[in-house]
Amino acid sequence: MDRLTPPPVGRKGRLGRTAEIAGLGARSGGHWAMARARKVFADAARAEALDAERELRTTADVVEVLGNMKGALMKVGQMASYLEVGIPESTRASLTQLQGNAPPMSADLAASVISSELGAAPEELFESWDPVPIAAASIGQVHRAITADGRACAVKVQYPGVAEAIAADLGSAKMIFRALAVLFPGLDPEPVVQELRERLTEELDYEHEASNQRLFFEHYRNHPYIVIPEVYQDLSSALVLTTELATGATFAEVLGWNQSQRNRVAETIYRFSFGSIYRLGAFNGDPHPGNYLFHPDGSVTFLDFGLVKRFSAAETAMFERLLIAMVLEGNIGAFRSELVKAGLLPADAPFSDAEIQGYFSHFYDFVLTDETQAFTTEYAAAGVRAIFDSSGEYGKLKKTLNVPPVLVVLQRINLGLVSLFAQLGATANWRRIAEELWPFVDRAASTPMSQDAQEWRDSLS
Repeated sequence: MDRLTPPPVGRKGRLGRTAEIAGLGARSGGHWAMARARKVFADAARAEALDAERELRTTADVVEVLGNMKGALMKVGQMASYLEVGIPESTRASLTQLQGNAPPMSADLAASVISSELGAAPEELFESWDPVPIAAASIGQVHRAITADGRACAVKVQYPGVAEAIAADLGSAKMIFRALAVLFPGLDPEPVVQELRERLTEELDYEHEASNQRLFFEHYRNHPYIVIPEVYQDLSSALVLTTELATGATFAEVLGWNQSQRNRVAETIYRFSFGSIYRLGAFNGDPHPGNYLFHPDGSVTFLDFGLVKRFSAAETAMFERLLIAMVLEGNIGAFRSELVKAGLLPADAPFSDAEIQGYFSHFYDFVLTDETQAFTTEYAAAGVRAIFDSSGEYGKLKKTLNVPPVLVVLQRINLGLVSLFAQLGATANWRRIAEELWPFVDRAASTPMSQDAQEWRDSLS
């Protein structure tokens, strides 16, 4: 996945670095910054040499390889990555193929995109430039560089022509998205198709991604555990996105850490995910483990802001009313009424309140009780079945459900996070942490991490 994040720094380093740097002379500060940038540049994980025979050398190559629905299908496959838990092996294999990386661009083609977008060759724009990409994703690839003023950075370059090819594909992609109706017989596919088309189209615009990234960077600036990359606007455009470069542990490495460390990184992701929804009104709709870099103190750098959903005040208020009815009050009649208002459940659905509670309580299970609980792979698989398997006890109920557009990305967030937490065996009192994040409760700090976060919030006032 794309690694577009700032270098990992601990809590003390982030909160204290302004004062420390201010104490250095201008010349020594400049030397220190350049040395640090070179170290990060040198230490950044470098992928094995990509097969030059597969390189895309022209825009025509890009359109041929990534057009004709393949580019769009790759994005749809990525969006469906939460199905990795609890689905048949054949389906998982198909999704894996859809999620596969695109071939890389040749060095010359990548350089031509930068020259066209930024007005000069990369060797002129950057003090150091690595022509070999460190990652190749579905619509672009990432190179390491050092800016003229000594900042280590990651430069994401979009394949030329891919935006137009995929946008055209999405214009006639209803046949793909109508497959959702097989999973949800009561689904009206039109608003869902529109929602997915809008989100995927936005992901092709790096200026839009830069705007998303700046929103999160400003909101979480100097947070002790949540690290967001700063965008270098003067070196970015619609097809080029330049940010700070970082190193950090991969998700595979984290799985080998002790349970206490895994719990801390899970708590950070949980706070980022739901704190962003309820405190910022936005969230990154791609909660894939490849989009995170991890650090032993529990801090996490968050990557890739191309697929962000911004929720309106009315939408977050709807989420809050559902939580209050189901979790805080246990009022299933009120919860059912909110489902109808949200367009999820028909008003005349012939199901009892007990059936409504039995089915939907699964999705609130980890915040229903004030106790420590661990996510498990069995729970994650049950969540996938609860949504995509129309057989069983609640099969008839599920066949009547619709999925309003606002819930499309939110559903992906929930399933993706549960899958990730299950792999971590994440253990905490999630109810107490959630109540800290819900503005309508605003509970006092319940963990050491939340105490540090409270100090950060107090520093902003």
